[in-house]
Amino acid sequence: MVASLDGYIARKDGSVDWLETVDEYNGGETMNRGDIAAFLETLDCYVMGSRTYETALGFEARGLGWAYGDKPTFVLTTRDLPRSRASVEFHGGDLEQFVNERLRPKYRSIWFVGGGAVTGACLHLGLADEIRYSIIPVLIGDGIEFFGTLEHDVPLHLTEVKAYRNGMVSLRYQVKGEHNENR
Repeated sequence: MVASLDGYIARKDGSVDWLETVDEYNGGETMNRGDIAAFLETLDCYVMGSRTYETALGFEARGLGWAYGDKPTFVLTTRDLPRSRASVEFHGGDLEQFVNERLRPKYRSIWFVGGGAVTGACLHLGLADEIRYSIIPVLIGDGIEFFGTLEHDVPLHLTEVKAYRNGMVSLRYQVKGEHNENR
């Protein structure tokens, strides 16, 4: 997930117009499309909330393409949304049951893509093994929070830090705790 330095993934209206940065950090790495593509190849499926799906559809409509390729993409929603391709499936039931009984037996690497509500639910239910959090060098002051409201502390272990030439900082954490220690 990408967020502003003050922890927002989108403005209150859902817009992400602040994502592009003109900052430059000379000590940072250059973001390499090949490295990104190699990482995406390691993923087996995507799970996202309905607003993230609608944002992805908006990017596609503006000619920016569909970021998820042909990999199975599961959209968590109870709303009637347009199905943009055969690889997209909608789910409106119990998240924990869906992940543990339907996805985990079939997919090794499940990537939860964005959304404060989805991220918070995954952390609350102990479904997340890792958090990748990229910070864009901008403060937007208000918006949709990355994690939403958590009901308990979620201990993390920092496993990687990368700074990029565009000023973005990427953090990678292992989720620790009772839910994750028993897997």
